[in-house]
Amino acid sequence: MLEEWLAPKAAALESRGLTRRLRARAADERLIDLAGNDYLGLASDPRVIEAAADAVRVWGTGSTASRLVTGTTALHEELESSLAAYVGQESALVFSSGYLANLGVVTALGGPGTLLVSDDHVHASLVDACRLSRSRVEVVPHNDVDAVSKVLAERNEPHAVVLTESVFSVLSDEAPLKELSAVALAEDAVLLVDEAHGLGVTGEGRGSVHAAGLAGLDHVIVTMTLSKAMASQGGVVLGPDLLREHLVNRARPFIYDTGLNPAACAAALAALRILQSEPIRPATIHHATARLAAACDVPPSVGPVVSIPMPGPRETVQAAALCLAAGVRVGSFRPPSVPDGISRLRLTANAGLTTADLDQACDVITRAIREVS
Repeated sequence: MLEEWLAPKAAALESRGLTRRLRARAADERLIDLAGNDYLGLASDPRVIEAAADAVRVWGTGSTASRLVTGTTALHEELESSLAAYVGQESALVFSSGYLANLGVVTALGGPGTLLVSDDHVHASLVDACRLSRSRVEVVPHNDVDAVSKVLAERNEPHAVVLTESVFSVLSDEAPLKELSAVALAEDAVLLVDEAHGLGVTGEGRGSVHAAGLAGLDHVIVTMTLSKAMASQGGVVLGPDLLREHLVNRARPFIYDTGLNPAACAAALAALRILQSEPIRPATIHHATARLAAACDVPPSVGPVVSIPMPGPRETVQAAALCLAAGVRVGSFRPPSVPDGISRLRLTANAGLTTADLDQACDVITRAIREVS
């Protein structure tokens, strides 16, 4: 049955150059990594590693249960209070992934009486959250504030949530947060901002919401991941204390999921402390993205990603393979992972790149693009 069902689907993907395959990386490989999301270069930092190892020795390898049973430790609470203080929010709640944080907050706020207004380019986790929410969903053109305002003004629902990202994950452009916040406030709506690519990068590390002066406002909710700049795993929802209490009681991905393991909490805490003590790291990311963008003749980005349009999915995969063979790993993004349908090489800068690394990467990438194009 499965052969007849799934084989034609696999063949259709292959014919369009859209098949995805898992490729295990070696622990000792010697590559310049421009595909991972370790923005601050801390995933292999000895201080972060030792913090995680210490947590395992103290708490064991798992959190043992959901957060409401035995899955909350002192590390969870310390991470929540530390992150909230750093980005200027009243409180925070840690989930076991950033994906679940978005699912949790949107579905806990959603329902028949809530309208969800979603930017056309939001991450898949927010798209799926909308689908599961039982809310009416309106998808608006990318970064179109007027469209958001119009939909909010014409709604019949008593509640509404506007969904956006601070820095978008593929194009690495920035949302008009001040304007969206003003529209949401005027229309009695909530603004939810996913800072997955802002934390540790924009606003001198504190994120775009903080930089825009929106941190701590009672109509602004922030979600974050710990798997990128924080060099760990997990997700966080930040906002007023009342929101945290609501999520503890209503967010199914929080209530019914095993809590984030203590080692991940400790690693994220260590990364946060390094960011606070070494505030130059975010500026290093921006220097690297500017260098890569200039070499590849694409506009500079506000975040850690440099996005390079390619002729098609096959050329994107071929260029990435050429780069890998020359010692540089880059991302190859193809539909449906690209919001505008254009296949791209996706380069992610990190604070650990040296000048020599950037010089080599720029040479390898530009040669690969020329060869396949």
